[in-house]
Amino acid sequence: MHIAHLTINTSARIGAINPRLFGSFVEHLGRSVYDGIYEPGHPLADGDGFRTDVIELVKELGVTAIRYPGGNFVSGFNWEDSVGPREERPTRLDLAWHTTETNEVGLHEFQRWLDAVGSELMLAVNLGTRGTPEALELLEYANLAQGTARADRRAANGRTEPFDVRIWCLGNEMDGPWQLGHRSADDYGKVAAQTARAMKAFDPDLELVICGSSSSSMPTFAEWERVVLTHAYDAVDYISCHAYYENTGDLASFLASGIDMDHFIRSVTATADHVKAVRGSDKTINISFDEWNIWYNSRYENVDKITGVDNWPVAPRLLEDEYTVADAVVFGSLLITLLKHADRVTSASLAQLVNVIAPIMTEPGGASWRQTTFFPFAATAANANGIALDVTPVSDSYPTERFGDVPLVDAVASLDESTGSIAVYVVNRAVDAGTSLEIDLPSRAHPGTYAVTARTLSDADINASNNRENPERVVLADNTTVSTDGGVLRIDLPAVSWTEILLTPQNPVTA
Repeated sequence: MHIAHLTINTSARIGAINPRLFGSFVEHLGRSVYDGIYEPGHPLADGDGFRTDVIELVKELGVTAIRYPGGNFVSGFNWEDSVGPREERPTRLDLAWHTTETNEVGLHEFQRWLDAVGSELMLAVNLGTRGTPEALELLEYANLAQGTARADRRAANGRTEPFDVRIWCLGNEMDGPWQLGHRSADDYGKVAAQTARAMKAFDPDLELVICGSSSSSMPTFAEWERVVLTHAYDAVDYISCHAYYENTGDLASFLASGIDMDHFIRSVTATADHVKAVRGSDKTINISFDEWNIWYNSRYENVDKITGVDNWPVAPRLLEDEYTVADAVVFGSLLITLLKHADRVTSASLAQLVNVIAPIMTEPGGASWRQTTFFPFAATAANANGIALDVTPVSDSYPTERFGDVPLVDAVASLDESTGSIAVYVVNRAVDAGTSLEIDLPSRAHPGTYAVTARTLSDADINASNNRENPERVVLADNTTVSTDGGVLRIDLPAVSWTEILLTPQNPVTA
C-alpha cells in the first residue's frame, strides 16, 4: 500500500463554511424541470404536480440554494412569460438548447417547490437578449411588497408576500460565443455595472453575481475578469466561476481535476484582488462557483445535440450522464477543493440537480434514484459545518499528462465549534493500490476523546454506476479499517476512493 499522513490542527483555519457552498442549479433544460421535478401525472405527484419522491431526495441531498432558471436558457428568456394564469402563458422556442418551453412551471411554481425542499432561490436575469429595464422590472415584481402595478400583479398572481430574492446572477456565461447576446468583456462589463447599480438603488443589500469566465480554458480568461470587475467592482459582490470535467481517456489527469479547479480559483481571486488594489478599495469580491460538475460534454456535442428548423421537442432527454465510481471520486475531490477555498468561495451551485448531469435521476411515471455523485455531496452538505481546516496531507505523488506530478491524497477538514465535532474528507487518487492514512488528532485529544466513524465510496470496478435496473449498485459503505490509538487515527483508503471520517467528542474539549 501507499502511505500518507496528515495533521488536524484546529488553529489552521481557512475560513467559515458558508451554507450556500452546497447549492445547486435547475435550468429549463432537457428533463430537469418537466419529467424531473415536475410530473403532474406521476403517482407520487403533489397538488402542484411536483414529484414528492424527488422532493425527498433533494432534501436528503442537503441543497441550500438553487440557481434558476439558467444557464444558457436565461439569455433568451422573458420572465413575464412564466407568471400569470398557466392557460394564458405563451409557448416559446428556447434557442439555447433547440427545444420548446411551455412555461408551465414558472417563478411562482418554482418558489413553491423551493419551499417544499427548504432551499433558497438564486435568480438569474437575462442580460443576453434583454438588459437593465427588464432586470429592474423582475426585481420589482419579485421583491416589492406592494404599491406598484408589478407588485400588485404578483399579488393577483397568487403571492401577496414578496419572494424577497437576496442573491441575483447578472446573466450567464457572457464570455461564451455560444451565448445569446454574447458580448466583449468591455461591453458586458458596462451593462452589468449599469444593471447592478440600478438594482442596488432599489435595495443596496442585494447580493449580485457578475459573470466571470465560463472556464479557465477560455482565451479571454483572467483578462475577462479584470475588465468586467474594473467596470462593476463597487456594485457587485461575487464573480462567477464555471468548470466541468470529463474522463477523455486520461484517467490519471481526470482524477487530478481538483488541481485545475484550484488553479482556477486562485487565478480569479488574484485578479479580483488586483482590481481591488488598483481601485484602492476596501471591499473584497468573493467567488460564486455557480456551475461545477462532471459533464461528458463531448457526448452532447457529438450525439445528442438537436438540430433542424422544424425540430423543437419538449423536455427531450439531454445531458443525462450516468456517473461511475471514478466520476464520483473526482466529484468528491472537487468538493474538497471548494472547501479548501471556503474563505473566498462563499457560494457554489452543483450543475445540475435532476436528470441533467445530475445526482438524482427519474423515469416518467416510474422510479427515482441516486447517482454515484449523490453520496459525496449529501455527506459533505450534512457534516461539513463551521470552519474549514487546512490539513495539508503528505503522500507520494504520481505522474499526469496535464498537471505533472500530483499528490496521491488530497484532503480537507471542518470543525463545528458549537459541538467540537470534526469531519475529514479524503480522496485517494491511486489506481494501483490502496493507501494507508495516518492522522494526528488535535493535540488536546487523548484516547477516548472521539467516537470515530468512516464511510468510503469505492468499488473494485471503477466504472460501476447506479441506473434504473440497478439503482443501489454503488453506495457509501462503512470503512471498518478505521481505528485510533494514543491520539493517532489510522485508516485504509481503497484505490480510487473518496472517504468521510467523522470525529464526535465523547468528553467535550474546547476546540
